[in-house]
Amino acid sequence: MTTWQIQEAKNKFSELIDKTLSEGPQVVTKHGTEVAVVIPIEQFRRLTAPKQRLGDFLLNSPLRNSELVIKRDQATELREIDL
Repeated sequence: MTTWQIQEAKNKFSELIDKTLSEGPQVVTKHGTEVAVVIPIEQFRRLTAPKQRLGDFLLNSPLRNSELVIKRDQATELREIDL
C-alpha cells in the first residue's frame, strides 16, 4: 500500500484514484497519522454488503426445488442433555 500525505492526496487526487484502481488500497496520513484508506468501489461494496442469513441462503439454494430427500437414521437413540 502506498501512503499519501493529505496535502499530496489533495493535489494529486486523480493520480491517487488511478493508483487505487491499479494497485489497490491507498493510505492517507495527516500529521504522520494514518487517517483514511481509499479503496476501489467494488471492494467497498463487498465490505459493506449486508450479511446473508442462513435461512435466506437455504431458501435461495439451487437445490431447494431439486426434490432431494434427506432422511434421518432412526436406528440410533438420542442422547439426553441436561441444560
